[in-house]
Formats: sequence, C-alpha cells, structure tokens
Amino acid sequence: MKNCLLLLYFLALNIAFAQTKSQNVSPNLTAGVALAEGMSPERLAKIDAMLKTAISEKQIPGAVALIARNGKIIFHNAYGMANNKEGVKMEKDAIFRIASQTKAITATAVMMLWEEGRFRLDDPIAKYIPEFGTAQLLDTFNEADSTYTTKPAKDQITIRHLMSHTSGIGYGVIDGDPRFKKLYAKAGITDLFTTEAISIAESVKKLAKLPLHHNPGDKFTYSEGLDVLGYFIEVISGMPFDQFLRKRIFDPLQMNDTWFYLPKDKHKRLVAVQEKKEGKWHNYPITFYDTNYPIKGAKRFFSGGAGLSSTAKDYATFLQMYLNKGELNGKRILSRTTVQSIMGNQIGTIWADGPKSYGLAFSVLNQHGQDLGGEGSVGTFDWGGYFNTQYFADPQEQIIGVLMKQTQGKTEDETRWKFRQMVFAAIDD
Repeated sequence: MKNCLLLLYFLALNIAFAQTKSQNVSPNLTAGVALAEGMSPERLAKIDAMLKTAISEKQIPGAVALIARNGKIIFHNAYGMANNKEGVKMEKDAIFRIASQTKAITATAVMMLWEEGRFRLDDPIAKYIPEFGTAQLLDTFNEADSTYTTKPAKDQITIRHLMSHTSGIGYGVIDGDPRFKKLYAKAGITDLFTTEAISIAESVKKLAKLPLHHNPGDKFTYSEGLDVLGYFIEVISGMPFDQFLRKRIFDPLQMNDTWFYLPKDKHKRLVAVQEKKEGKWHNYPITFYDTNYPIKGAKRFFSGGAGLSSTAKDYATFLQMYLNKGELNGKRILSRTTVQSIMGNQIGTIWADGPKSYGLAFSVLNQHGQDLGGEGSVGTFDWGGYFNTQYFADPQEQIIGVLMKQTQGKTEDETRWKFRQMVFAAIDD
C-alpha cells in the first residue's frame, strides 16, 4: 500500500511539472538562407569582416556570432581563439559563461509558476521567504567597522520588485555604493559565482537580513533580486532550482548545452575568460571568484542572477520561444498574454526620459529608442552578461542577434554596438 501511495505521489508530481503542449507548432531554429529571409548577404558579409577585424586588431580574443530571422539561422560563425594560452580555436558550439543573461531564464521560470496560480507578483517576498521580515532601509553607516543602523521602509519587497530591480537590494562586490560593498562582504554574501560549498538558500537568507538602498519601488538598482528568486523557485516548486530549469525549460526547448555546472563531456568546450596585457591575451586570474566555476569546485551555488553557461544557439533558441510568444516546437513555455506582461513597463516613470523601459528581467526599446537608430524596433528586448556577452530580439522584424565573448578588463572592444547596428542595417525586404 505504501509503495502504491509513493507511486501515485510521483505520478502526480510528474503531471504537475510536465510541460504543456501547444496548438501552435513552430519549428526549432534551423539553418536558412539570408535572401529568403529578407537579409542582404553583402551586408552580412560586412558583419563578418567587422568581427574578423576586431580579432586582428586584438579588440577581442574570440567570439561566436549568431543572427536569426523568421526562425531561421542565417549567420552563425566563430572567430579567433577560445583559449590563446592552450591554442584552442573558437568553434560555433563553444560554451560561454552567460552571467546576467541567466536573469531572463530565471524570470521565465518564475512566470511559469505564476501561470499556475502559485502566487501573485505583488505578494511580499517575506510571505514565502520569512527571513526577509519587515523591510529596513540603511540609515547610518560607520566606515570604521561597517556597523550600521536602519529605519523601516515605507513598502515591502514584492516579487515584482525583485524581477524589475526596484527592490532596493544591492549587488555586493559590484555595487555602485561602497557602503553596500562593505555590508555584503561583512555578512558573507556570495556574489555572482563561486566554487565554494554554499547553496543559494544559504546566501539568500543572509541577504534577507541586510538593509536596502531605498524604498522598494522607488528606484532602479541593479541587484541580486534574481538570486532571491532562484531560491524562491525552490520554495514554491519543491524542486532544486537547477532541476526545475532542466525539466521545465531546457529539456523541452532542447537547450542541451545550458547548465550551471557543465557535465564532464562538455568541459573542453568552455571558453576561457581572457584579458589583454601588453598587447597579448592571457587567462584571467582568480579574483573574488574562480573563472573555472562551471567545471570545478563544490558546484552547489545555483545563481538565478548570474550562474548559467550556454551556447549562442541555445540562447537564440530561448529567445525564439519569446518571439513565438511563449511556444517552440509545440511546447508551450508561457502564454502569449504572459509574454505581453513580461515585456510591459514594470518600472513606471523611473526611466521616463530614456530610450528603454524595463520589464520582468528584460530592457525593452521604446519609440525614442527606435528613433535614435541602430537598436531595433519598438519592443526589441535585450540584455547582456558580465563576461561580455549580449543578445537582442526584435518581435516586429523577427530578428535575433547573439554575440558571445569572454573578456574582462579594458579591451577597446567596439563589436557590441557595431554588431547590433549592422544587423538591423542588413534587413533587405
């Protein structure tokens, strides 16, 4: 009887977490022909030449670039070296640390659970992670010993605040306020990535006790909010965060090269993080993190804000799902109505005079941004990563651009803006 009950429990669990089918069946990303998709081969050749020049001028050590239109990959090339020290050439299936590009995937997972009616976006996070308690603002700070006092915040941190970087939480070692750098270091907060034996739950519970930059909802402060939501997903789903992503997003979308920690057979495809010294490329040294975190160490820290590694094609597949309004290859990841909300302005007038608004883990181009030129159409969404990766996707033009690099330090790299500007200039229909 006991075994039967356990079997029923696991069957129910599998049904609850099974990915739903869709009435729409758009194909997976496949190779296409530029002319057939309304793109100029001659102008794409200029992008190719620009990237080759960037390699020869040592702006970057290597890159993988991918452009897709209408669900067809019409440009996918590798350039330069994946590891100059070891003499490893870059390949199209190279794996890159995507850092903050993880945020969009975490936000997607949050919204999948939201669609199931598990919570409301304006619920206080303390309802699900009690350690957050009542929100407190930093009042006074002693530079000598990093002691501080707090005062009550006017509002409480909500799930929406965490997704839109308006919670008031900071970002530790990369925080713009030196007081918070010291506070987070003293509290032992794990920022970004680690090889140490710590879980996201342990780090988030420490973070929950610290004061905020500002009242929730008042300002945009880039933060560890998506790390908090990685742990939140574990609380709501009852599954380890990495397993949730594998079961609910990566396997259905066939993103087989996207991982927090790479399986052994993929280790050699991981691109080295490089810096330029005296005109030569060198592997970046260990600082507050070890760049080899995806393949070594305790492999326990599943950072919702920065922890994943992936390929250009895998990430383009994720973006294509969004251009298809939540579906790919018959797998419904999100409803089109949910995608509409994700792309909506979630920060009010905070960026009122800028070229973009901010949704739920994406920045989104507005009319002013379109009119400035070179960025795409209204509604184009984008972001990038700490190690010099970037993406953008234009729903109107059905264009995806992904440019993957792995650098730190000063590089004189101009490929970021040139790539995007030249992709949209290559439209020829």
